[in-house]
Amino acid sequence: MSQFSLKMDIADNRFFTGETSPLFSRVEAQKARAFHKKLAGYEPTPLCDLKALADYVGVKNILVKDESKRFGLNAFKMLGGVYAIANLLCEKYGVAIEDFTFDLIKRTIKEPMTFATTTDGNHGRGVAWAAKQVGQHAVVYMPKGSARERVDHILNLGAECIVTDMNYDDTVRLTMKMAEERGWHIVQDTAWEGYTRIPTWIMQGYSTLADEAVEQMQAMGIQQPTHVLLQAGVGALAGGVLGYLVDCFGARNLHSIVVEPDQADCLYRSGVAGEMVNVGGDMRTIMAGLACGEPNPLGWPLLKHCTTQFISCHDKVSALGMRVLGNPLGDDPRIISGESGSVGTGLLAAVRHHPQRDALMARLGFNQDSVVLVINTEGDTDVAHYREVVWEGKHPACE
Repeated sequence: MSQFSLKMDIADNRFFTGETSPLFSRVEAQKARAFHKKLAGYEPTPLCDLKALADYVGVKNILVKDESKRFGLNAFKMLGGVYAIANLLCEKYGVAIEDFTFDLIKRTIKEPMTFATTTDGNHGRGVAWAAKQVGQHAVVYMPKGSARERVDHILNLGAECIVTDMNYDDTVRLTMKMAEERGWHIVQDTAWEGYTRIPTWIMQGYSTLADEAVEQMQAMGIQQPTHVLLQAGVGALAGGVLGYLVDCFGARNLHSIVVEPDQADCLYRSGVAGEMVNVGGDMRTIMAGLACGEPNPLGWPLLKHCTTQFISCHDKVSALGMRVLGNPLGDDPRIISGESGSVGTGLLAAVRHHPQRDALMARLGFNQDSVVLVINTEGDTDVAHYREVVWEGKHPACE
């Protein structure tokens, strides 16, 4: 077996208290899932039990929640965008969320509305999809360097898409300015002073996938995961999913690991400092969906109190995960995973091949009884780059 060492900086959380949040709980997740169940085309995405990979890594189970199958949009993000827009419209027009349908809202809306957002790709696609369903317009801003294919996905849903010459966080500020000037409704998955309701709904919407995953693993005879690996940009997905899991099982009964690219590791740095730390610059990482330098202040308190460890890793870890999932061992199913979706699986493979494997396994709490939940948040949302990594060997694990 070959050995190689990929950069994975691990920080144990010295600020762990186990304190949960009523905003991100099982009750709120089940409300969101009840809403999603009413949407045409809804079905739970697969939870794939990678038995051969688990045996290879040295754990009991590796369970991959495959969000590439979500509503034909190749990513999980629409769960948050559509739930937030539905709640916003229901609040505006006095409709109970339990009664929401796209047809009802289209008949109820009395004036044109524009929804604006910033995205690295998947969130904007979800907002554009939701706006189209209710017959309204979306304007989506993207940071510099955004892939043409991700832009086209948004344009094909009838939205306007503008690629800026700024990084993600500065593009968010531009979106805020334009929306205020033009009377648009911002649908953003991070929060700031005076803007919390919509990002709360978005995070609650994301937790649908966690409720599905727990139901699916219990149907397999697995009562709960021992570990969860959660990738993070601003931390909205990580906060929403972790909030649900610790409410179900208790924070002290779950080894939770938040993973970020080392070029955009604001939560890793925040975890070390015990307070929110921003990262600036271009944040050049292949994990475009995680290229965010400012933590979501709504999710941060829960992540601070309930995350076991924070990890900052090299892009090669993500690329390794893409290849591992796309070229499975034994009878494991093949999973198409994009750069932001694969990093958790890549971390497991990188630990397996590391010269200090045993020490890393011990530090991360992995053993033959570990049940590891991983979220594949996206498929090949940039097909050209996916092929460069998986076919052509871009970002090799060892050179």
